[in-house]
Amino acid sequence: MRLAATAASAVVIAAILTATSGCAGRQYGHLLANDDKDLVGSHAAGAATWNPLVEESVAKLLSRCPPTVQPVTFAAHSGQPVQGLNGPELSTADGLPVDPAVVHQTLTDAPANVCFVGIENKSAEELGDFKEQLYEQIDSQINSNGDFRGISRRMVQTALRETRLRPDALFLPANREAFAAVLGKAGTPVDYLLFANITTGTTDRNKTSQRDYTLTLEMVNVHTGDFLKESAKIRKGYSKSRAGKWWNYGIFDQADG
Repeated sequence: MRLAATAASAVVIAAILTATSGCAGRQYGHLLANDDKDLVGSHAAGAATWNPLVEESVAKLLSRCPPTVQPVTFAAHSGQPVQGLNGPELSTADGLPVDPAVVHQTLTDAPANVCFVGIENKSAEELGDFKEQLYEQIDSQINSNGDFRGISRRMVQTALRETRLRPDALFLPANREAFAAVLGKAGTPVDYLLFANITTGTTDRNKTSQRDYTLTLEMVNVHTGDFLKESAKIRKGYSKSRAGKWWNYGIFDQADG
């Protein structure tokens, strides 16, 4: 009797283990809700790392980068040009005063055109298919801001091929002007060039490691050469066992031990 009960228990345990672990070579999938947590990668960065980096870095950069206002001439009804915003006074050809606030509002109504040149990976990991994902996420977040408008990636790649320039060569003023001129002729004027850079820093200790992921965005004003940089960082720990997290960063606090 006892032998039969033991055998039955073994069968139940085996069934539970089979159901939870799955058969070799078989994979199960399920859809995730919007409020489900992103899966944390065990060997490299994943959605839980890259998504927050993109959201934070793009938001910080666009909040600091105002839309570009170009100095232009103002034409009166008579068709004669007069001084622009940089002049000491604004008036029509007939000598009538012009309200600078009205002109400024007119000039700033249009969103600034942002040319996202590309992503440079200087990290210790291969991005794989996440490189395209990151590009689309950054580009979509730019276009969702009413003050900025992204330029088609196909047009950017075509302009680079026509000018025979590498993305890092666009930091030189002459190359930047040539590149912007090609896009301008295609009907797409450029106000800003956007560069993305990914770096990592790794700290190893025995069987545990920490990797700091940094996404840096650099926005270059095509007209002035001025630039802004913003970055976001996420730290991630890797260990050989689940208990490694609690040993290094939990109640045992052995990260510096």
